[in-house]
Amino acid sequence: MKRSRAPRGEAPAAGPTAALVALARDAREHAHAPYSKFKVGAALLSSSGEIVTGCNIENASYGLTLCAERVAVFKAVSEGFRDFEAIAVVAESVRPTAPCGPCRQILWEFCGDIWVFVARPGRPGRAGKATSYRMSELLPVPFDGRNL
Repeated sequence: MKRSRAPRGEAPAAGPTAALVALARDAREHAHAPYSKFKVGAALLSSSGEIVTGCNIENASYGLTLCAERVAVFKAVSEGFRDFEAIAVVAESVRPTAPCGPCRQILWEFCGDIWVFVARPGRPGRAGKATSYRMSELLPVPFDGRNL
């Protein structure tokens, strides 16, 4: 999905946002969550318009479990992407599920103040309604290289 970059203060347009949420919903179907049964998908939009997806991958040694957001970021970085605009996160829960603390740290470190769209899966063929945040709202006092 290629698109023009949104001005820094504005969220990407509804069409690209819906497409990003739909890709996160699709990625969720690949989740390996035999213990929690809590499947999560993520779709990370690079500034070049490329999208990298991820899903949560659980392990019997729970500390080794990876969240969908971190999988997407690590896949993107390993493929050479370094500049990002937005991420969509989709999970089946009572309310849209924002990234956990470790994911917020990873997103800040590798993506900066990007848009974060959180949504429920929605019906097949349609993305669920997304709520949007800036990373600076989710992690208002970040720890990063400026602290070192």
